[in-house]
Amino acid sequence: MAASTGTQAPPSSMAGKPKGRFNWGQIFINVVLVLIIIVWTIPTVGLLISSFRTRFDIQTSGWWTVLPHREYVTVVEFPVPDGLNREGVMTIQTPDGSAAAEGTFEQFRDGVSTGDGKFRLTWSGNRRAGTIQLQERKWTMNTGFTLDNYKQVLGGTAIEIRQPDGTVQTEPGIDLSNAFINSLVVTIPAPVIPILIAAFAAYGFAWMRFPGRRIFFIMVVALLVVPLQIALVPILRDYLALDLNGTFLGVWLAHTGFGLPLATYLLFAYISMLPRDILESAFIDGASHFTIFTQLILPLSVPALASFAIFQFLWVWNDYLVALIFLGARPNVQVLTMRLADMVGSRGSDWHLLTAGAFISMILPLIVFFSLQRYFVRGLMAGSVKG
Repeated sequence: MAASTGTQAPPSSMAGKPKGRFNWGQIFINVVLVLIIIVWTIPTVGLLISSFRTRFDIQTSGWWTVLPHREYVTVVEFPVPDGLNREGVMTIQTPDGSAAAEGTFEQFRDGVSTGDGKFRLTWSGNRRAGTIQLQERKWTMNTGFTLDNYKQVLGGTAIEIRQPDGTVQTEPGIDLSNAFINSLVVTIPAPVIPILIAAFAAYGFAWMRFPGRRIFFIMVVALLVVPLQIALVPILRDYLALDLNGTFLGVWLAHTGFGLPLATYLLFAYISMLPRDILESAFIDGASHFTIFTQLILPLSVPALASFAIFQFLWVWNDYLVALIFLGARPNVQVLTMRLADMVGSRGSDWHLLTAGAFISMILPLIVFFSLQRYFVRGLMAGSVKG
């Protein structure tokens, strides 16, 4: 019998996985994420570009024409030749007689290509008096950018617009600066107040023992499912009795009440997962609950605080309903969303102003999000993994 060599072949289950194997699931997820990013980014880019374009350019071409593209460009304009049957089919030659196009007046208004396809003849004007434009297809870019839109929207400056026919039209400005300041006055305290209150409450629920602790926490969580609209009328009645309606204090208190349940729940999930050893060591050293909260809990809870601050800031900044009900429609207290809604009603056809105003309303939320986004994921994952 042959002697055993003392070695055995590794079982098939232990064999190494083939190298270069694709993880199709991961590839699919990445492709879907890229598509979502593109779908969300393209309208934002279009909004930004449109806010710098003139009214005439927005009405006559899409924002994507700022990119290199081929289109017909007028190279020569000449009078309509005599002797044409303007009620029927006409044949019009180019000025040098090298090419011609045939069609009715309606077709020439839309543009008729010459026989060789190199040029296009377009009738400009009415049937009896007009000119012919000789257009050639060239690579071009619509780069007629201007800052007049932002001057009108932010500074309220009146702008003179020269129309294609040579006339000058004066457009009054829309001053959004006061509404922008009002939005800041409403939005900055709205996240700060509930964060301070919710942080104290979350610490109490997580690390302090008191009668009714579980019941109170269940009540806080239950408030998350209460619709905002249910509370508007009762709160408005109380505000009228307390003379708080139409004041910034009333809006701050309303946003604080509506944001406290989510803030408390989110901070509780994070604070309850902090290492117990740190707190026990602080208690042994004689630290009080207030000292532990201010010196340990708050610095360690920055991701959760920043996560809720982003949520609350974006919600309050983009809020229209609460501001309309508790502030009213007075011009001196209107926030940015209310002024933009007024612009849609009064200047709904002025896309150059609406896009500038819309992008102004987006600047600050984008700055806040990208400044705090490194804490965003950590704050959202608070309490999701235990052990």
